[in-house]
Amino acid sequence: MIDETFLTTEEVLEYLQVNLRTVYRLIKAGKIPAVRVGRQWRFRKRDIDGWLDSQRPRGGAPRPGPSGATITAARPATANARPRVLVVDDEASIRDLLSKTLALAEYDVDVSPDGRSALERMRAYPYDLLIADLKMPGMDGLTVIREAKRYKADLPVIIITGFSTESSAIEAVNLGVAGYLTKPFRVPQVLAAAAKALGE
Repeated sequence: MIDETFLTTEEVLEYLQVNLRTVYRLIKAGKIPAVRVGRQWRFRKRDIDGWLDSQRPRGGAPRPGPSGATITAARPATANARPRVLVVDDEASIRDLLSKTLALAEYDVDVSPDGRSALERMRAYPYDLLIADLKMPGMDGLTVIREAKRYKADLPVIIITGFSTESSAIEAVNLGVAGYLTKPFRVPQVLAAAAKALGE
């Protein structure tokens, strides 16, 4: 039997653990199918589940996101100025998952595999949000955050950590990070953390 369960906007907010603006952004971008019933939106639960499944990382080489999330050239600012996010992680699967997820929610996303290249990007372009892994070979996430705050003191930062209790996560909170994602994380957690960090 086909599941034809429909969710209200409030139920989708609860189900995805995101805010209203993020849901509207996903609807507008055509990422989650929605049906207008009078003044209300209705969402088919199996469509939402299908979208969530499509966001999970797959094996094999990472592919660029639909908005060219791995493009390295400078992009001109658009009139509607979408939030610009820099993701720094040494794991390709994590970079791929985050870039796809954030691009679907209408963010402009750049990715860096290490701290040094991330800082070069931050010198060249202004970012609205930094998402950085704490544990990386070479320059660790804390160093990246400290340097990033020198370029832009009020830059919101989300840290990625394998352990929610590690001392470096506590130090990162002292540096004024806006939130953290504990691996393994799910798509709704990423969208909720990004929206909260950006004050949406």
